Amino acid sequence: MPNVRIPSHEEVEALKKRYEGKRIELIEMPEDPHPVEPGTMGACEMVDGMGQLVMKWDNGRTLSLIPGVDRFKVILIARRKQCQYGKL
Repeated sequence: MPNVRIPSHEEVEALKKRYEGKRIELIEMPEDPHPVEPGTMGACEMVDGMGQLVMKWDNGRTLSLIPGVDRFKVILIARRKQCQYGKL
């Protein structure tokens, strides 16, 4: 287990605003003995009290991310404009 500092309440709240409900792509989990495969995408379901991102990975795994230890990026999803009667 990595030596990770426990975040303050304010830091956890900031992580919640930044990551909850967002799509994330994993770059690497360098300290996990059984990591999720790099390039896997998933959704951050919540941020727990320790500041870990509780993930639901597209491959079915549920291993959490640890900010500052694991490397990942938020995936921006472009919203499609709805077309009505053939016009944008």
